[in-house]
Amino acid sequence: MIDENGEQLGVMAPFEALKMARERSLDLVEISPNAVPPVCKIQDYGKYLYEKDKSDRAARKKQKVIVIKEVKFSVTVDEHDYQTKKNQAVRFLGDGDKVKASLRFKGRQMAHRDLGYKIINRLIQDIGEAGTVEFMPRMEGTTLHAILAPAKKAEVQQPPAAPKAKTVEAAAPVAAAPVAAALVKPVAAKAATAKAAAAK
Repeated sequence: MIDENGEQLGVMAPFEALKMARERSLDLVEISPNAVPPVCKIQDYGKYLYEKDKSDRAARKKQKVIVIKEVKFSVTVDEHDYQTKKNQAVRFLGDGDKVKASLRFKGRQMAHRDLGYKIINRLIQDIGEAGTVEFMPRMEGTTLHAILAPAKKAEVQQPPAAPKAKTVEAAAPVAAAPVAAALVKPVAAKAATAKAAAAK
């Protein structure tokens, strides 16, 4: 038995716990029914349901739902269409979705299955490190398909900073010294002419 402040009250009979909850104008909520003995807490039941719903929604937001996106090819696909669909597959994999590459044979094309395998295998090679093959190309009826999964992102180590900044900072005062000296000479010359004019 736990009270509304989170303090343990020990084991007690159900009617005593219920009586204590009613005296405090609260509810008796069973929070762990499978424990021996079951754990109950004195609290507002409406607030309990609200907090539980809020935590469930937060957990659902963090879950990544993997969707299978399909990219369809044909045996007679031209180069531009192939490149467009390949780029689509790369984008889907980059978004974290799986890609189903399918190629349907029509009529007499079934006699040239090797052309379909060439296209799907070329797609797998062109995608490269952007995805991994989950199911190798296989026939189902008149359709050849393969499933690609997104590749796991490896942690990229940042290279150490180059020491060029220090050499630039060290060179700056040396370059500024002649400029400062050049500025001092005209000021000193003006002061000398002013003194000569005052003496006259």
